[in-house]
Amino acid sequence: MHSAEETLKSLNLELPPAPKPMGVYKPVVICGTMIYVSGHGPLKADGTLMTGRVGSEVDQAAGYAAAKQTGLAILASLRAALGSLDRIGRVVKTLGMVNSTADFTQHPAVINGCSELFAHVFGPDHGVGARSAVGMGSLPGNISVEIEMILELKS
Repeated sequence: MHSAEETLKSLNLELPPAPKPMGVYKPVVICGTMIYVSGHGPLKADGTLMTGRVGSEVDQAAGYAAAKQTGLAILASLRAALGSLDRIGRVVKTLGMVNSTADFTQHPAVINGCSELFAHVFGPDHGVGARSAVGMGSLPGNISVEIEMILELKS
């Protein structure tokens, strides 16, 4: 059985500090065996955010990188709430929102930055769930990506 914490370490990935709420909400809510993660943005280890509209200010590759960074921020919040990523049983649902121009249509390819990270950390069976990837006219602070998730605790 693989450990998510060991896998994260072996990938040499640095988690940013767990993001503080930017409004009246909790970053993570645990209800029974379900974990609900509020929308997170691409918070870097130095506390800055990756910004720019995909399709005009930044390209698809930068959007992918922002989605991966958003995934790392989500992992930081999950670790802060659970104590260890090894308590996560599986990814259930991901909603990825891309701050994009009206003519940009590669939202799934951008959100793959987060989805592929979770598939690596938790494995292809438990790290991949249902998903939606959509474009938005704007996102808070002009962040490139916002992602929310639903996960399940290990039983």
